[in-house]
Amino acid sequence: MMANRPLNPAELHAVLEWYRAAGVDVAVGDEPVDRFAASLRQKPQPKDAAPGLARPAVAAPAPAVPMAPMQVPLIGGDPREAEALANAADSLDALKAAMAGFDGCSLKARATQLVFADGNPDAGIMLIGEAPGSEEDKIGKPFVGRAGQLLDRMLGAIGLDRNKVFIANMVPWRPPGNRNPTPEELAVCLPFLHRMVALAAPRVVVTLGNVPTQALFETSVGITRIRGQWKELTLGGHSVRAMATLHPAFLLRTPSAKRQAWQDLLSVREALQKENLLPG
Repeated sequence: MMANRPLNPAELHAVLEWYRAAGVDVAVGDEPVDRFAASLRQKPQPKDAAPGLARPAVAAPAPAVPMAPMQVPLIGGDPREAEALANAADSLDALKAAMAGFDGCSLKARATQLVFADGNPDAGIMLIGEAPGSEEDKIGKPFVGRAGQLLDRMLGAIGLDRNKVFIANMVPWRPPGNRNPTPEELAVCLPFLHRMVALAAPRVVVTLGNVPTQALFETSVGITRIRGQWKELTLGGHSVRAMATLHPAFLLRTPSAKRQAWQDLLSVREALQKENLLPG
């Protein structure tokens, strides 16, 4: 067995990155606590133990440092409060300010910043993803990591770019460890997304992946079965044609599905041409 040695800077950085990706980003005490020391408490000796063979005494573990209570909002939050704030916003700038001041979603406590939207709200087409990832959390814009770079290439293949689309997510704060948003988190953030759709008033909506598709289409059908099908949705009082397609992150993991995504993109291009949003 190799003797324990101090970690070098590269190894320390890797460990910190692993914890950060897992969502461990808050220190709860000023000093580390050795939890393994508790298992070393001296056990009582059997009555028939031979004299002089008593186990050596083990130092008692250091007292645990009291953990300060973390100021984290309730997990559920109140969708009615979010709805009231969203409905009072008469512009996208006002909506962004309302979301930035909203403390009813626990995701905000762990996230670096609000990830509102990107692109052109007057474009006539809106793409809706799931949630920010680590790169989006750092930069403050949706779809800027590897999945976002693939999305840019997908849009470019049908004559679109970030100046010709409006991009947002179901939740504007990164879930720890890039996990899926919970139903409670989706419910409390949904009024903001609905209001964003109403203010931008797109003529075409494309949902990216399972989470936004099931939430906005109000279905339990999986993305691979519902993708490519056009539906009429009413979001925030705004009626719009909508279609679901595969999330770029899924395509990075499953390159064989890119053919299906390409079929969906061709359908999107055709829809935009009919709406005079894209040259024929």
